[in-house]
Amino acid sequence: MSFLDRYGTLVGKLPGDSALRAAAADAFRAVGLPGARSGRRSEAWKYTSLRPVAETKFRTAAPRHPAEPILAGLPRLDAPRLLFVDGTLSDMSQAEPHVDVACFSDQPDFGTLTWPDREPLVALNTMLAEDGASLHVPANQDGGTIQLVHIATTDADLHPRHSIRLDPGAMLTLVEISAGAGPYLLNTVMEIHVADGAHLTHVRLQDESLAAFHVSTTYADIGTDATYDSFTLNIGARLSRTEVHANLAGERATAHLNAAQLLAGTQHADFTSVVGHLAPNGTSRQTVKNVLSGRSRGVFQGRIEVARAAQKTDGYQMNQALLLSPDAEVDSKPELEIFADDVKCSHGATVGELDAEQLFYLRSRGVAEADARAILVRAFLSEALDAITNETIRDRLETVVDDWWRRHPAT
Repeated sequence: MSFLDRYGTLVGKLPGDSALRAAAADAFRAVGLPGARSGRRSEAWKYTSLRPVAETKFRTAAPRHPAEPILAGLPRLDAPRLLFVDGTLSDMSQAEPHVDVACFSDQPDFGTLTWPDREPLVALNTMLAEDGASLHVPANQDGGTIQLVHIATTDADLHPRHSIRLDPGAMLTLVEISAGAGPYLLNTVMEIHVADGAHLTHVRLQDESLAAFHVSTTYADIGTDATYDSFTLNIGARLSRTEVHANLAGERATAHLNAAQLLAGTQHADFTSVVGHLAPNGTSRQTVKNVLSGRSRGVFQGRIEVARAAQKTDGYQMNQALLLSPDAEVDSKPELEIFADDVKCSHGATVGELDAEQLFYLRSRGVAEADARAILVRAFLSEALDAITNETIRDRLETVVDDWWRRHPAT
């Protein structure tokens, strides 16, 4: 059954604005999946084709895999958790008393930042979303750390819809983790509002099944003196795309969009970002690292847009790739679009192999080759991981990186 056919069977049964869903279905029908035979060519999807998604027959049958072993393999944090299994809220720990938590299925809200008419995967999510999390931190409150965990146990297409809202002066650390078993699709849309003086730390671990597809689209609106500090670690999925649209709407707003992608075999991972500087004195930083082995392919597309009013903007982006195999490939496309005349913006990209002299030095000191390669790879990744200021979360992700390396010793 196609996505549109399934939508047809659900019309009138899904929560929220049915007219908005119908408009999204029309938009999706017009463009289809990027790269699929029925889809139009799109510059934004130049390096990533979703034809494999279009060719996969997803099912909505009962779970085929138990969730517990999948959960047991994930990093553990001593923090409240919202657990979604196969797209539906399964368990919710008690959050901080001043964090308001709701479910999309109970209070459906599609938000105001998303563009179903421009983004085909957002249109797909809008027409099929059934559940998700809504988090609200009131003014001047610290929401602590909350985990948002997605587990897939069936060969289905899942479309969670999330909303995060921080009022002025509020704080929150959100740890988002996704994993599963089987050839499923997780297509997540998240809308984030960080009001004046608020601070959101958003850490994501994508550790999907190697037969799965993962697409996430995040929209963040950042107010005056507010900060959106994000880090993404992509290690799973057959094909994944992480897309972030961050608008620095207030003066002195700050956005950090850092990431690391560790790929092996024939994995394909795409990190795409669009940072809009709309007000003066904004600061944005992007450092994206790729470690690629086998026949894997990494993609980075980073675009900084500086409006005419956004004087004194400071924008920086860097993409670096470490190729551990002659068959690995990386595509890098950093862009700047600047209409202001008093700015400091720069971008760069580097691609290379492990340094032979450094490897020889470590080997000459008695370090085994596998250990020497691991040391150099970890040194390469350290800049990205060091951007995580929470020591506990950083330690957990460092363990994930170490485990990934142990599973791929030949790289």
